[in-house]
Amino acid sequence: MTEPAAALPAVRRRRRTTSIAWSVAAALVALPVASLSLFRAVEVEWPLLVVQALAFTPWLVVPAAVALVLALLGRRRWTTITTAALLAVQLFWLFPLDYGRPVVLKEGTATVPLKVMSLNTEFGEAEAATIVQLVRDHGVQLLALQEFSPTLQDRLSAEGLDTVLSNRISTPNDDGSGAAVYSVFPLASEGLLPDTPFRMAATRVVAEGSGAKAALTLTNVHTLPPVDERIRQWRSDLLKVSRQAGSQGNQVLMGDYNATYDHAEFRALLDGGRDGNKLVDVGTATWGRLSPTWPMEGPPLPGVVIDHVVTSPRIGNSAYSVHTVPGTDHAALIAQLSIPAG
Repeated sequence: MTEPAAALPAVRRRRRTTSIAWSVAAALVALPVASLSLFRAVEVEWPLLVVQALAFTPWLVVPAAVALVLALLGRRRWTTITTAALLAVQLFWLFPLDYGRPVVLKEGTATVPLKVMSLNTEFGEAEAATIVQLVRDHGVQLLALQEFSPTLQDRLSAEGLDTVLSNRISTPNDDGSGAAVYSVFPLASEGLLPDTPFRMAATRVVAEGSGAKAALTLTNVHTLPPVDERIRQWRSDLLKVSRQAGSQGNQVLMGDYNATYDHAEFRALLDGGRDGNKLVDVGTATWGRLSPTWPMEGPPLPGVVIDHVVTSPRIGNSAYSVHTVPGTDHAALIAQLSIPAG
């Protein structure tokens, strides 16, 4: 009986050593998560590398969960509490409760249903047949394309897009600045957002349906990406989009923002609605944060959501979905909107 008793201190030491090892491992995993979380929490103009890293914030939930498991194995109270809090923060950012929601319209307000779609075609290399098929299958009535090229315009026409969406305003270009809007409804140009390298055109659309008409302004968004010295222009582009989004009337702004919900600059844009109401990011409002829109091809990076459909608070939404299109590194977004009539 003396040998087991004598062995108890050694057993305790091994357990303590193992506990410390698990806790240290938990801390090592949690430290980079905590560091990036600090950047996410503090809303200032961070430098380039931080801005780029923040795009991948949703993926921090994975190492945060691993850190919590390691802490539980280590059985250290404060390590467990700290890693649990860190995971809770990641989950809150992944499924935010403070996002913009459509306002409740007055009883009896007529609305017009509108199915919209947006796609960055990557220098016009997107497969035209898939684009047209998506339009047909989902009953898309309003289509916004970025990086629109002359050859893509020809290929779309050959696939029959002009017979499905008979109205078009386009400025094709081979350098990535081209854009196009197709619609079943008549279109009227309202000009360009000022001082943006990529064309971001505002287009007036009068949609009809359910025995009513509804006017809206569509902005085809394509901001400069936040790379090298262009980060200043990226912030400037988002500011221009924000000013447009806060304009009177029904606003729909869809396209390639090159920004995620985890960028303070994008959240500031969403805060720019009229009368103190937040703008609505349809993807976030319909729990689409787990459906990446980039990159769909190319380097094996974790997917992020940089393409968005943003609307005025009075516009309702449903049936948001993300679709892969061969030939482009962006996904197509499709959403069902409800535009207030009048």
